[in-house]
Amino acid sequence: MPEVSTKPYLLRAIYEWCTDNGYTPHIAVVVDGRTRVPMQFVKNGEIVLNISFEATSGLKMENDNIHFSARFGGVSRDILVPVENVIAIYARENGQGMAFEAPAPAKAEEAQQAAEQESVTPVLSSVPVSEPEKKPAEGGDKGDDDPEPPKKGGRPVLTRIK
Repeated sequence: MPEVSTKPYLLRAIYEWCTDNGYTPHIAVVVDGRTRVPMQFVKNGEIVLNISFEATSGLKMENDNIHFSARFGGVSRDILVPVENVIAIYARENGQGMAFEAPAPAKAEEAQQAAEQESVTPVLSSVPVSEPEKKPAEGGDKGDDDPEPPKKGGRPVLTRIK
C-alpha cells in the first residue's frame, strides 16, 4: 500500500487551529485542469479561497481533494481542489500558517491533459484579454469583479518566497 502524504493531515490541522482560535482559514491554490474554481478570480495561475465555516457549505478535506460549495458574486459554485495543488494554508487575520512546494509544472501539465481527456463535463476557462482592451479598464471603474489586494498596513498577507 503506497504511503499517504502528510500534506492533507497538515492542512486539516492548520484549518482546525484557525477555527479554534477564531481566525479565517484561507488556502492558496495553483490552478490546473483538475482544479474546479471560478476562472474569473484566478490571477497568475493561482487563486486564494476562504474555506471558513461561514464561507463554505459541505467542506470536505480528504486525502486527495478538498471540495465544497461557496458563493462567488451571489452564485453558488462547487469547488474542487486537488490537495497537491494547495501551496499554502494560513489565517487571514495574522498570516500565520504553512506553505508547501508548488506542483512541478510538467506534472501539472500532464494532469491537465489527462483531465481534459477524461472529463465529460465542460471546463470553464477565462479568455485572455488583448492588450488594448486591458488599458481602459485599468484606469476606469473598478468593480467588485476585480478586487484589489489589501494595501500596506492593512491585513497581513502571506508572501511566498521561492
